[in-house]
Amino acid sequence: MANYIHVPDEAPAVPKIDVTLDENDYRSGALRLIKELRPFWKPSEVKMKFFTDGITNKLLGCYVGGVMQDVVLVRIYGNKTELFVDRENEVKSFRTLHAHRCAPRLYCTFNNGLCYEFLQGQALEPEHIRSLPTSRLIARQLAKYHAIHAHNGWVPQSDLWLTMGKYFALVPKFFQDPEMNMRLNSEVPSRRRLREEMVWMQQSLSVLGSPVVLCHNDLLCKNIIYNQQGENVKFIDYEYAGYNYQAYDIGNHFNEFAGLNEVDYSHYPERSLQLQWLHSYLEAYKEHKGQGSEVTETEVEVLYVQVNRFSLVSSRLLFCVVDLWFTPKTKLVNLRTFVTFLFEFCLQDEVLDRLFSETLTQGNQ
Repeated sequence: MANYIHVPDEAPAVPKIDVTLDENDYRSGALRLIKELRPFWKPSEVKMKFFTDGITNKLLGCYVGGVMQDVVLVRIYGNKTELFVDRENEVKSFRTLHAHRCAPRLYCTFNNGLCYEFLQGQALEPEHIRSLPTSRLIARQLAKYHAIHAHNGWVPQSDLWLTMGKYFALVPKFFQDPEMNMRLNSEVPSRRRLREEMVWMQQSLSVLGSPVVLCHNDLLCKNIIYNQQGENVKFIDYEYAGYNYQAYDIGNHFNEFAGLNEVDYSHYPERSLQLQWLHSYLEAYKEHKGQGSEVTETEVEVLYVQVNRFSLVSSRLLFCVVDLWFTPKTKLVNLRTFVTFLFEFCLQDEVLDRLFSETLTQGNQ
């Protein structure tokens, strides 16, 4: 299939270790993995640190000595995450991105997780990605991802609509908890309405002409690591990586400006910041594609329209299902607020309305 991710021949092999980590007794299982990956480490000297920012998985750092220099990260898959994540595709994405110097090395997989290289740096917060210097670094790094060529000149296809249908089928019809059930019925549109919106979005967005590229698809703040010494950023966590619309990946990231736990859409990037971000992105994208670096105002405006249209269907909407499965009831996502905000934002922007028809025309040429 055209959306198949081909792992380059030069990518290091990734062994499968027959170990299952028990969340309640993770140390013994982790030490069995370390014995294979770092045989020169003494088990009694191995230190372990839990990282608490994961939404659906548990992340454990294993190291020796007083400084976390050589760290083996052990990620334990969350319960039922196989409903949302194609683990074989994740490994292929990991290896492909590493071969293009866009990801750390994947050391191994095991029965319910994987181990990989630790990236030195700081996981970002919403205020960081809103700053212009950092946002430029992010734009250029994402452009590097998107410029990775498909294998043997294949024309990749997006799995977005298929994935949306898959996720939609997992939306609970009701909860046993009365309060959760009440909020589901009052805050989330009906299944019929959601399905109608999905059809409308597919019909409206598929004609925009956004290129299908290799995307991260989950570019939230905690998945961006800033290295102050190298003055660069790297992206982590490739569970949802795959071929998708270019504008979707960018729109998804722009939604993260509003935050994750305490969402405030007044922080959604204003037009001026978006145009600067997109200009930096297009410069880098063209450089990586061997197309020079000159970017026209029209190119930026067209991408601006595409991105803000695709922000309607980005991961905030897709991963509402994940939220319904994994998030405590006090944090149930108010989908109506989110969808209404972005829909009105797009419709009320006169520039978007003016450029929309122009973009449609260019996309059909």
